Amino acid sequence: MKRIILAVAVLLGTVACAPDNLAAAPATSAPAAKGFTPVTIEHKYGSTTVKAPPQRVVTVGLVEQDALLALGVVPVGTTEWFGEHPGAVGPWAKDKLGGAAVPQVLKDTGTGPQAEKIAALRPDLIIGLYSGLTKEQYATLSQIAPTVAQPKQYIDYGIPWQELTRTIGSIVGKPAEADTMVKGVEARFEQIKKDNPPFAGAGALMVSMYEGYFVFGSQDPRSRLLASLGFQLPPDLDKVIGDKFGANISRERLDLLDRDVLIWSVTNADKDVATLRGDGVYKNLKVAKEAREVFVVDGTDFADSASFITVLSLPYLLDRLVPMLSAAVDGKPETKPEPSS
Repeated sequence: MKRIILAVAVLLGTVACAPDNLAAAPATSAPAAKGFTPVTIEHKYGSTTVKAPPQRVVTVGLVEQDALLALGVVPVGTTEWFGEHPGAVGPWAKDKLGGAAVPQVLKDTGTGPQAEKIAALRPDLIIGLYSGLTKEQYATLSQIAPTVAQPKQYIDYGIPWQELTRTIGSIVGKPAEADTMVKGVEARFEQIKKDNPPFAGAGALMVSMYEGYFVFGSQDPRSRLLASLGFQLPPDLDKVIGDKFGANISRERLDLLDRDVLIWSVTNADKDVATLRGDGVYKNLKVAKEAREVFVVDGTDFADSASFITVLSLPYLLDRLVPMLSAAVDGKPETKPEPSS
């Protein structure tokens, strides 16, 4: 599950760009690099102008390292989510490091961004596009270095991977390259839809057994993934979830789960499947009777890629997920998708 970022306070300052709505710490302004066009990024807490290509980036969002690496920028610090990958760099992105040292991983302590450790990395830019930064946390981080927070037009942790990639492309001075990468992955989605006609309009939902039945809303990147493949989310999903990336539902609303296919996030395939089969309400849903479920087992690289949803993780994920979805909606109840490993 997403880590909730809480407040920490510390003051220190640096360099290369400046938030328009907060005073930056004293620093000598560097002229714009040759060929680099300064860019102003609007976000939830104002705007931040990037005046020169950042050289020492720290990510306080959970997935931004992938877009940076795809564009040839190795961050000096990343934020841990899960998986314990060195540098918080998944196997789908590892080769993008080249010969560079892996970023320093900032562990999630449950108290928010570790401001002192971030300051020690001497960043010239902090990025939190896929985050839940509070106004206070943003103010604190902006005293360390110019900070780009999550966009205001989406829920926290809700920025689409396309926009995240293009925003980072603008930040590092490579907007055309970022756009090309996005279009390449989008073309992959179009080809998958063409190759899998049953996906079109089939009902699908991403679900977890976190504290019962946890359903991901339409603004969560995982749900957007399903929509991009042609699947249809429940029409009243967000009425039940509210304006969050997801929420637990009561057993009285398990009808929401009766889709053509469910993608379950589970910690133990055998144990969790047995728990589901033992639920008197769930086991009587058509999706359960016909085993139209895809089980993504936590702790696997496959599961990690299914949560990251980035320009680099998506090709890795689609190679593994699409065959399972195809088996789930092939119209043959005897075909059962195998759990991931």
